Amino acid sequence: MGYRYLTQHALTGAWLTSDLPLTDVEFGPDLNGPGHLRGTLEPHLGRRLPEIADAGNTLIYVERDGYLRWGGIIWRAEPEGDKVVVEAAGWTSYLQRRRDLDGELGGRGPYVRADPCRIICDIVAYAQSIPDGDLGLSVDGITSSATVGSPAEPWHSRWWENPVLGDQLDDLVKGPNAPDYTCGVWWDSARRPVRRIQLGYPRLGRRRDDLSFSTGINIITSTPVQYSADDYAQVVIATGTGEGRSQKRAIDAVRNGRLRLEHALDLPDVRATETLAQRARAERTWRQRLGHIEEITVRDHPQARIGAWQIGDDVQVAVRDQWTTWSGWCRITGWTIHPDTAAGETATIQLAPADSYQYGAAA
Repeated sequence: MGYRYLTQHALTGAWLTSDLPLTDVEFGPDLNGPGHLRGTLEPHLGRRLPEIADAGNTLIYVERDGYLRWGGIIWRAEPEGDKVVVEAAGWTSYLQRRRDLDGELGGRGPYVRADPCRIICDIVAYAQSIPDGDLGLSVDGITSSATVGSPAEPWHSRWWENPVLGDQLDDLVKGPNAPDYTCGVWWDSARRPVRRIQLGYPRLGRRRDDLSFSTGINIITSTPVQYSADDYAQVVIATGTGEGRSQKRAIDAVRNGRLRLEHALDLPDVRATETLAQRARAERTWRQRLGHIEEITVRDHPQARIGAWQIGDDVQVAVRDQWTTWSGWCRITGWTIHPDTAAGETATIQLAPADSYQYGAAA
């Protein structure tokens, strides 16, 4: 197992280093976020920082055994104590530093009943159409059944509001029927890095029956299992399009010997009563589950090799500690790889209840 950290000039594409000597490295992707990297350099390399790690103008990649595992932009490289700290974030972090100065994404909008996947592509295309703004970033060409904007209220990007392109992207993936995204990178056939926003609809990831995480096998540490009723409900009231008496509504409820708790689910774009009922049932199912775990740290193991899972995957997790024995399906929403620890290569994985992501398509 060999890690390399490569740096590249953001505009010219010139390679700056083929093996930046980073230590104390941690990195990883996020669901609907850019992901992160942090590492340190020895002080004697500080004078070379503008050459090898010019913040805001340098791309950095993590390569392991010939495969690119992560890529992003260095945003900070400065002394901290007796070391130089390098911090980077994935490709969409660039959009947080860009604004729509022309309005309607350079004339691509406004949008009425538009697929958010299309608008995401237009946001990236607009950002890269401006001189010195081309990051060489591509977007998966998928479509979704979600819609944004209506004839009465189109989706606008008004230049006088100085809209941040990254905020627009984040808003487009917030809805219950919205697509997912993550940032990816890999070598193409000519050994050039492909920088990509990977989209998924109705979600990224899949249920993984081929790997699992268990205490005493590959889980090293975990956060305590949380048993909170803040999100618990046996009754879900889903509301869709319309107002007043004409508003679409579906209620899914069960009696289970517990005090009745209710939750309202607002789905303003859903028109079909059958779809509302499906969404209410899925919401009620996961809200009836008490107990969830937010984070585990795992070691490399044949039961789940580090790097074998993807953002959005559902995985089986079994935790046994001094407080409880718990098992269930969890969704991977992010992770941080630690290449060099006392336990070897480890990964800290962020989790969410898997059933909360059983999306249904709007109709």
